Amino acid sequence: MVELTEVMDDVEAPQDAELDWYVAHVRPRCEKKLVEHGKIYNFPTTLPTYSSTKKYRGKVVTFQKPLFPGYVFLRLNCKTRQVAVQSNYVANMLEVPDQEEFKEQLNDILFALDQQVEIRVEPTIGVGNRVIVRSGPLQGQEGWVEERFGMTTILLRLDFIGQAAAVKVEADTLELI
Repeated sequence: MVELTEVMDDVEAPQDAELDWYVAHVRPRCEKKLVEHGKIYNFPTTLPTYSSTKKYRGKVVTFQKPLFPGYVFLRLNCKTRQVAVQSNYVANMLEVPDQEEFKEQLNDILFALDQQVEIRVEPTIGVGNRVIVRSGPLQGQEGWVEERFGMTTILLRLDFIGQAAAVKVEADTLELI
């Protein structure tokens, strides 16, 4: 089982009320570089990551990998947006039309990472029933059913980028919404 963690760098900016969520579609393997750029230029970044352990000729190495490769989530104002776009790391800056829904969905995924449950990226959002987890470490979280047998896979969706994190939970802990 892969141990999961989350990296969230929320630098408090003085104009916090004026900050909007943006999704930076970054150049290949530039997620962590953009997070460092955000620290230097004082804008909040969120990069959900998980730990991946590999064995190489007698040694074990653990890496922090982005849960959503190619994407970094940013809170920006007009000035910091320009700084982020002008970095060499951003291929495309995507505006988030529904700020509240995006924030709620991202918080659901970050919460699941904090609980260190088994999680993986689901590249496409499947069609299924919406459920709420009634017990266990993810109690109160909502998701969409992907599979049902023994352990059930539910999707914690991030609709804006068309991806979801899949989490396995016991089927009897779910209730249809």
